[in-house]
Amino acid sequence: MAVPKKRTSKSKKKIRENIWKQKATQARIKAFSLAQSILTGRSKSFYYKINEKNSESSQSVI
Repeated sequence: MAVPKKRTSKSKKKIRENIWKQKATQARIKAFSLAQSILTGRSKSFYYKINEKNSESSQSVI
């Protein structure tokens, strides 16, 4: 005969939820920091190719 599992307490549920949210927040901060360093041109660990056509058009807009 099947026996139902014990119910998870509210505190354990909240702890797991908070850990999940903290991981998402850390990923968001890391991504935002990388985006800022790329936009300012100070990124030393991230390499990307700049298209000459796009850079000329962006300079004329500024």
